[in-house]
Amino acid sequence: MASPRFPATLRHLVDLTRETLPPMHPAGRPFVVAGAAATLLLRTLSPTAATLGAVATTCCAAFFRDPHRVTPQDRTLAVAPADGTVSSVTPAPAPAELGLGNRPRPRVSVFLSVFDVHVQRIPVDGEVCHVAYRPGKFLSADLDKASDANERSSMLLRSTTGHDLVVVQIAGLVARRIVCSVRPGDEVTAGSTYGLIRFGSRVDLYLPPGSSVLVRLGQHTVGGETALARLPPAVEA
Repeated sequence: MASPRFPATLRHLVDLTRETLPPMHPAGRPFVVAGAAATLLLRTLSPTAATLGAVATTCCAAFFRDPHRVTPQDRTLAVAPADGTVSSVTPAPAPAELGLGNRPRPRVSVFLSVFDVHVQRIPVDGEVCHVAYRPGKFLSADLDKASDANERSSMLLRSTTGHDLVVVQIAGLVARRIVCSVRPGDEVTAGSTYGLIRFGSRVDLYLPPGSSVLVRLGQHTVGGETALARLPPAVEA
């Protein structure tokens, strides 16, 4: 006779697994399903090939992970829109397709290696005002000129404190697909997932003039958690 504690233990193991293994972004499911199916087929041909297929499928699932993050509850902060390494902190005009003019704004660039989490997150509470896609090149994303030359998707965001911020998803040397799931008019919250870039990329955050950047070159950021900058005082309505 099975122990009455067994179901409770099983539920605990399931809950522990869910807490330990992060969920997957929906854009990755077709790749993982295809990899799993190919692995099953390879089992009939070659155990070695099946093992390699299983490893590749596991790596693919890890690439598309979308872990839970705890976002600071401070409206004066802009949190990192991505996991990665700060590769540039410099003034620059926002992408021309957003129509914000040529005035330089503080720009923080985060480079994502293939080992980083590749989902992108909203930096502040607010509303999506505009989303613009622009085709381009596929230069290495750690190059500064990638911000202007590479394929990109730009989002203009109006914060609840009245500031305009721009988040730009930039394709890299290997990346060939940018996913952006928000549209103008969407109400968004800081730390929530809004997009994904496959595979290897860069994310630029353009801040309102007067912002204080809180990170340094070479620092590793955690998307949705790391405080990237402190915004200027709220804009009066």
